[in-house]
Amino acid sequence: ESVTRDRIAPYVIRTEKRRAIDAEGKPLFKPRRTEMLPVAWESQHADQERLYEAVTTYVQEGYNQAMREKRNYIGFLMILMQRLVTSSTRAIRTALENRLAALQEPEAQMTFFETLDTEEWNDLDGQDQFDTLIRTRFKALRNEQEEVRVLLNAAKQVEHAGPDAKAEALLNLLYKLQQEEGDPDLKVLLFTEFVPTQQMLASFFEERGVSTVKINGSMSIDERLRAQRQFAGDIRVLISTDAGGEGLNLQFCHVVVNYDMPWNPMRLEQRIGRVDRIGQPHVVRAINFAYEDTVEFRVREVLETKLAVILEEFGIDKTGDVLDSAQAGQLFDDLYVESILHPDELEDKVASAVDRVREQAMANREASSLLGESTELDPRAARELSDHPMPHWIEQMTTRYLLSHGGKATQKGTGWDLVWPDGHEMKPVVFSARDAAKVPAALHLTLESPRVRGITSRLPRFILEQPVPSIQIPNLPSSVKGHWALWRIEIHTTGWSRRRMLSVFRQLDGRILAPTARHIWEQIMAGQFSLLEGMGDSLDNDLWSELWRVASENGLPIFEDCVQKHREKLEKEEEKSRYAFAARRRTVERIGLPEVRSYRIAQLEREEAEWLADFKRRQDLSPELVPLVIINVEGQS
Repeated sequence: ESVTRDRIAPYVIRTEKRRAIDAEGKPLFKPRRTEMLPVAWESQHADQERLYEAVTTYVQEGYNQAMREKRNYIGFLMILMQRLVTSSTRAIRTALENRLAALQEPEAQMTFFETLDTEEWNDLDGQDQFDTLIRTRFKALRNEQEEVRVLLNAAKQVEHAGPDAKAEALLNLLYKLQQEEGDPDLKVLLFTEFVPTQQMLASFFEERGVSTVKINGSMSIDERLRAQRQFAGDIRVLISTDAGGEGLNLQFCHVVVNYDMPWNPMRLEQRIGRVDRIGQPHVVRAINFAYEDTVEFRVREVLETKLAVILEEFGIDKTGDVLDSAQAGQLFDDLYVESILHPDELEDKVASAVDRVREQAMANREASSLLGESTELDPRAARELSDHPMPHWIEQMTTRYLLSHGGKATQKGTGWDLVWPDGHEMKPVVFSARDAAKVPAALHLTLESPRVRGITSRLPRFILEQPVPSIQIPNLPSSVKGHWALWRIEIHTTGWSRRRMLSVFRQLDGRILAPTARHIWEQIMAGQFSLLEGMGDSLDNDLWSELWRVASENGLPIFEDCVQKHREKLEKEEEKSRYAFAARRRTVERIGLPEVRSYRIAQLEREEAEWLADFKRRQDLSPELVPLVIINVEGQS
């Protein structure tokens, strides 16, 4: 009961993806077009269709036997075989070879698989499941060795006869997309669940003069980044597995083809998310391949139609907005398996799964009501931020530091190649978010980047006798002449700090002019000044002491305001924490077993004592007054 909208409102800013905008007020994410491309088995692919039907029969019989014998790991294997046969002939042939080899070896201990949880299994991607299961030796199903041998011979014949129907359809699609997009060098991101299918597709394209590069989970981070850079260059097709695609930013490509479809729609969403990102200039096209006249195609066709109704009804973008990966994995695995085992009940099975999604969507809507309405966004704030010169300042500071300390900074278009004094290389590097969207695979350096922060920490404080620069401001009276300084006022306590800025101006006659100080600051920020040649006064002890005194006196109200804000924050936190501890105590006191109740109360009292000690430490404040800029200023008539 302690979780209410009023209590969490200060900590939540809710911006839904579909309502996010850029600095011009335009949607931040481009629209997305998703289409299903059914692939027919023509007469020349009749043997491949018969192979699919034979493997499906093997899966149905094997799965039913596994359930009767309560060996869920056999069921996992059967599900995997079904997905492999719809992926490619190469994938099912490789799996059958491995399965036959495992059946011919002595049986292994099955301790791992006997305790394997369905949720843990669903968290693995297709290739991880392949690597985990397919080479494992365990007791065969009845007559399985002979059946696998027959299926393997059939798969070899199909593979020898020529390319899969989907591969040929994919090549035709590539040429069609080039015409539709008006781009002969159109880039396509191609996803598959399995490495054997990935290898087959790479060979298929290379033999036909289409350049490709591969990414999968066995590659190192450096190898994946190298492949990403190649794809950003001259390579036309990137073939990726699910594990290989994690973390990729590929907004320079806008066409995604799912050569095989994971049963879990969350994984499908993750794939499309590689290109459906901030900075994507085109409408994203996602094309899903599936063989006609298969249970998988019929399930997907019915499922997508019904899910679209729910998404529209509840105003959500995707299934992932209401289901987590484990929930979705189990739900849709069960749906596909049941539909394969009982194809006549497909409509009922889909309806049952969709009802579960609807229930979860309703629960999520009730829970999200605590968050309040989505914030209305003002593009003016974004324009102010995007036009801020901070990225330029960081770029100037970093590149000049490297050039003056034995490093290298070479500009390459909108990016930089940096070599640090210790030999560490960064290529390519950008300093603004806009450039990051333009330069693929670039490293975006900000003040939060460790090496940039290292530069700022080396900047020296002011020292006596150092020269003070002089500037002239056009729209100030010529009678204005003195020293302007910018100070940072900061208070520190454990785990928290607050900082404010203070500008002061001391006229040469000793007067302190606060309005003039603010006006000078505004003119400097607007660039309305000229730097005078030579230096003015040196920073002697008298000038330093006087500026320090003025800053201390004028900064006292700011410091006291910071202290007051800190106290108000502590009061809110104290009220919230004491309420929470009291609510927990009431819950614990309702526990029936005295031993458990006493243990929980003692544990709660320890937590409360630790919180109270930390709370008291945070009441001790450490003030700091730091000079940032000192300048000689004079007006210009």
